[in-house]
Amino acid sequence: QVQLVESGGGLVQPGGSLRLSCAASGFIVSLYAMGWYRQAPGTQRELVASMSDSGYAIYADSVEGRFTISRDNAKNTLYLQMDSLKPEDTAVYYCHWFFGNYWGQGTQVTVSS
Repeated sequence: QVQLVESGGGLVQPGGSLRLSCAASGFIVSLYAMGWYRQAPGTQRELVASMSDSGYAIYADSVEGRFTISRDNAKNTLYLQMDSLKPEDTAVYYCHWFFGNYWGQGTQVTVSS
């Protein structure tokens, strides 16, 4: 049974950092491309970062240089390190397994003073 469980969201001040985790079960994360998406109220879900099975990472222009996608193969977990957070980063963040088209339940990130 495939599951993606995100954690790590919360309230942070502008300029702060958060690390999101996506614990996967039912498949091996390192064998597939995966991504992080976000959706703010009234907007479409957008791709923030993705990582190929070989570890190649791609970022949206809006987060390039501030966010880092990574994975821990031993823990079968995908991460998103978010630094220098801005109020416009406020959204629900979802991890996604492209091949199986599975989504996590989402985790709220709020950047506000």
